[in-house]
Amino acid sequence: MKKIFKWIIGILIILIIIIGATFAVVKHMEYQPTSAALKASETTTSVSNTIKFQGDDTKPVVIFYPGALVDPLSYSIWANKLARAGYTVYIVRFPLDLAVINANAAKEVQNGGPYIICGHSLGGTMAARYAHKNTKELKGVFLLGSYPEKKGNLRNVKEPVISITASRDGVLNQKAYKKSKKYLPKNTDFVTINGGNHAGFGSYGKQSGDNSAKISNSDQQKIVADLLLRWLDKIK
Repeated sequence: MKKIFKWIIGILIILIIIIGATFAVVKHMEYQPTSAALKASETTTSVSNTIKFQGDDTKPVVIFYPGALVDPLSYSIWANKLARAGYTVYIVRFPLDLAVINANAAKEVQNGGPYIICGHSLGGTMAARYAHKNTKELKGVFLLGSYPEKKGNLRNVKEPVISITASRDGVLNQKAYKKSKKYLPKNTDFVTINGGNHAGFGSYGKQSGDNSAKISNSDQQKIVADLLLRWLDKIK
């Protein structure tokens, strides 16, 4: 019995070491917010594993899923602008900054009320999955450098959907993106930001595999905010 107990303890220790090492590696790979993004997040609060930008509670809440390995605060610049215009924004903080770990995370802050769900890159794909399963109070979906797949089929969604991409995006799988259009409503708004890139949907510096943008990050942040506000203001 003592030998078996020692084996079990040894295996548990090894597992703890592996988990700890994995966490350390992932955190090292994580994209960190710029100083401008951090400044824009100064008035936020933490609510149920989200970063909350307070707006007008009479409007549908905006729930955002970050891209893989991107710190949620990296999206603070445009999120802060939406909040100042009256839209409360919740940016979800996922374990290891991977939305695929918990696609249903929005439920913690949606609380059965009207909501708009959105995401960047992998986060957008997972946000579409949530929208697919929770259509009752859904008021809209926006995707930034992202696309839905079969499990996030939005084809029959009657609410507004907007897909925003960037002409210099080197991370988005263009072939998969084109194929994914069959999972979007026919009236989806498709918009391309000329000169923008994948990392420009947030503010966290260069991203591996991405192309260099032809516009500044501050310009792309402004364009994203303006596009979203014009789209959001059409939602009843």
